[in-house]
Amino acid sequence: MFVFVDGEKIELEDGASGLDLAKKLNLTTPDKAIAMVIDETEYDLIKKLNNNDKVDFLSFTQREGKNIFWHSSAHILAQAVLRLYPDAKPTIGPPIENGFFYDFADLEITEEDLNKIEKEVKKIIAENLKPIRVEFKNKTEAKEAFEKNKYKTDLIDGFEDGVISAYKQGEFSDLCRGPHLSAFTKIKAFKVLKMSGAYWKGDSKNEMLTRIYGISFPDKNMLKDYLTFLEEAKKRDHKKIGKALSLYALLEEAPGMPFFFPKGVYMWDKLLEYLRSLLTERDYVEIKTPIMLKKELWQKSGHWDFYRENMYTSIVEEKEFAIKPMNCPGCMLYYKTDMHSYKKLPLKVSEIGLVHRHEASGALNGLFRVRAFHQDDAHIFMMPNQIKDQILEILSLVETMYMTLGLSYKLELSTRPEKAETIGTDEEWERATNGLKDALEEWGHSYVINEGDGAFYGPKIDIHIKDALNRYWQCATIQLDMSLPEKFNLVYVDSDGSQKRPVMIHRTVLGSVERFLGVLTEHFAGNFPLWISPLPVRIIAVADRHVDYANEVCKKIKELDIPCDVDSSNESVSKKVRNAQLLKINYMLTVGDKEVENSTIALRTRDNVVHGEMTLSSFLEKAALEKTEKSLLSPFMTSEKK
Repeated sequence: MFVFVDGEKIELEDGASGLDLAKKLNLTTPDKAIAMVIDETEYDLIKKLNNNDKVDFLSFTQREGKNIFWHSSAHILAQAVLRLYPDAKPTIGPPIENGFFYDFADLEITEEDLNKIEKEVKKIIAENLKPIRVEFKNKTEAKEAFEKNKYKTDLIDGFEDGVISAYKQGEFSDLCRGPHLSAFTKIKAFKVLKMSGAYWKGDSKNEMLTRIYGISFPDKNMLKDYLTFLEEAKKRDHKKIGKALSLYALLEEAPGMPFFFPKGVYMWDKLLEYLRSLLTERDYVEIKTPIMLKKELWQKSGHWDFYRENMYTSIVEEKEFAIKPMNCPGCMLYYKTDMHSYKKLPLKVSEIGLVHRHEASGALNGLFRVRAFHQDDAHIFMMPNQIKDQILEILSLVETMYMTLGLSYKLELSTRPEKAETIGTDEEWERATNGLKDALEEWGHSYVINEGDGAFYGPKIDIHIKDALNRYWQCATIQLDMSLPEKFNLVYVDSDGSQKRPVMIHRTVLGSVERFLGVLTEHFAGNFPLWISPLPVRIIAVADRHVDYANEVCKKIKELDIPCDVDSSNESVSKKVRNAQLLKINYMLTVGDKEVENSTIALRTRDNVVHGEMTLSSFLEKAALEKTEKSLLSPFMTSEKK
C-alpha cells in the first residue's frame, strides 16, 4: 500500500502502522514523531494505516506533541501514586502550559512524599509498559469498568453517547481520548514539581482534592534548562518583588482585588501618563463611565446571557444592577448621546475603566489573575474604508509602547468561528477579515493565522509580548465588532445624508493595567528604568553634618521630577548602601566632607559599580536626559542586564 507524507508517496507493507512508517523515515525520536494526524484527527503511532492515508507526524517541538507527551506522563504519575497509595482515587490529569497535573481524592501526602512518588515514576518508565487503547461501546460498559471510582463515573455521565475510550498500561487503566506515546522510554527526564489543593471540577462547593504537578522531557538537558528557568522565574516573582519594594499587595480583606501603595501608584501614573501622551498624539478622546449599570443594559449588550456567572450584581431601590465586567456598553451609550457625521470619523474613544469579574479563588494569582482590574480600552468608530488605516495606527501605537519598555512581540490573526455561532453576513466577515489581513501585510511583521478562533462578533488580532525569560503574554488585542453597533443601533450620517452603521474596533494596549505592571515587574526583575522607577535615587549622608547638603541635592533632583530621598539614619554607610540595593534603587549618591566641600556627589549604581566623585551638574544632566528619553540603558550602568 501507499501513504503520503508531506506530499511524498511512501510504499509500505499492508497492515503497517504509523510506527512502521516513522521507522522507515527515521523519525523515531520524540523531536520528530510522537503521534500522527490523519484527516485532522490525532492517532497513536501504533494505529494501522490505510492505503492513500495522508499522514502528518506530531513532535515534541509542537504544542500538540507536548500535550500528548505530557498527558502520557500524567498517566504514569497516576499509576505511581496508586502503587504507593492504593486507596487514592484518580480524577483528572490534563496537560497544561508547562507540564501537567493530576488530581486525587482520598490522598493525604506532604511535600516530603513527592520524591518517593518520583522514584516510583522512574521505575514505571524503566518497565517500558506499552499503552493499549480500550474502547467501550457505551456509557454503561464504561461505568462498569470504573464503578469503584465515583469521579470517573461522574465524568462518564457527562460524555456524549457513543464509544468511550480508555488507556491501559500494566495494572493501571484510565479514561482517555488519547493518543499516547508508543513507548514510555521516550521519557528521558521526569520531575514531580509540587502539590496543592484543588476542588473537584473547580467548584468550591465540591470536595477538596490533592493536585500533584509534574513535567517531563525527551532530553535530560531540557529538564535542566527548565529547572534553571524556574529558579530565575522564582527570583522575578512579582508578588515577592512587589512586597519587598512596597509596590502593591493582595490582602485577605479583598481577595483578587489589589492594593497599590504610594510607590506602586507612582509607577501606575507614569505608565498611564505615557500611554495618554501617545493617545493624545493620535487624537483620542477619553471618557469615564459608571462602574455600576442597570441589568437592562447588560441584557441589551448580551453580557447578561453569556457572562452573568462572572458578574457582581446588586439590588438598589428594587432594581437590579451589575458592576461592569467590561467597559464597552458604557462607551456605546456615550456614542449615542450625539449625532455623528462621516466627516468626524474615525472617532477614537479611550477609557481606562475599572472592571470586576468573578474568578474562582483557586485561579487567583497575584496581579496576573484578579477580580478587579483596569482595562485601557478604546472603541474606534469608523467607516468601512477606514479599517486598514486604523489598524495600522493601532499597531504603531502598540509597537511604540512595547519598544519603549524593551518588549518584543508576535502577532496572531483569529478568523471566523463556525458560521452558526457568529453574527453578521458572509460579506461583512470577508470585508472585516480582509481589512485586518491587509493591514498586517502592509505592517510587514510576521503573523500566524488562528483559523476559527475569532470572537462571535468579529475577527481579531492578538498581540503577545515576550519578556526577559522568553515567556509570552497576551496583552494587546484589536477586535472588529459587528455586534454592539447593531444592538445599540449606532449610526452616522453619510455624505448623501443617509444613516449608516459604523464599523467598530475594540482595542487594548496594556490589557489589564494591573497584570501589565506584574509582567513589567518580572521582566525587569524589579530593576526598573529610571523614568518609571518608584525610587530611582537615594542620597546617603555619611554623618549628621552632611544631612543639610544631602537635602539640597535631593531637592535639585526632585525638581527634575525624579523621585529621591535621603538616608540620614545612624546606620553605617555600607549598611545604607545595602538597604538601597535591596530596594533596587537605580542610583546611590553618597555625600561626606569631600563632597560637601567640592559640591559633588560620589556615585554608586544599582549594579554595585562605584563610579566615584562627580559634579552634581554632570549627574543631573545625564539623569534628566535618561528620564526624558525613557531610556532602557542607563548612561552609568552598562553592566546591568535588563
